[in-house]
Amino acid sequence: MEVFDKILDLLEKNKIDYELKEHEPSYTSEESAKNRGEDLKIGAKALILKINEEFIMCVISAVKKINSKKLKLILKNKNLRFANINEVKEITKCVPGSVPPFGDLFNLEILIDKSLLENEFIAFNAGLLTKSIKMKKDDYLKLVDGKICDFVE
Repeated sequence: MEVFDKILDLLEKNKIDYELKEHEPSYTSEESAKNRGEDLKIGAKALILKINEEFIMCVISAVKKINSKKLKLILKNKNLRFANINEVKEITKCVPGSVPPFGDLFNLEILIDKSLLENEFIAFNAGLLTKSIKMKKDDYLKLVDGKICDFVE
């Protein structure tokens, strides 16, 4: 099953209201927000990071950047880097820019920055560069097993 189909299945099984938008391919959060006609701040950016030999997913508001010093303190580990393109593809079966904020689908621990929770809705590319989903942030939090932290600038 493709990642997009897994997300739709998860939403349907849990009776979650969502809005599906098809759009031009978007590779960045800025392009995605423009193509969706939404404010960039509701964008949920899913980033894959490597700690020693393990990978995690960090989900942040698209208007923010990870503060690596804060994240290293939270993780109690200094050996931290972003996954490279090949690692992202191998782990998620998605190209960068299309990775959805559902780390559970990829057996990844999820850290969610509190900045994402400032809005009623979140929006994200859903495993494809041409399809996005907008949903309530509270529903998202019900679906994922994530830890809420403060790790952005």
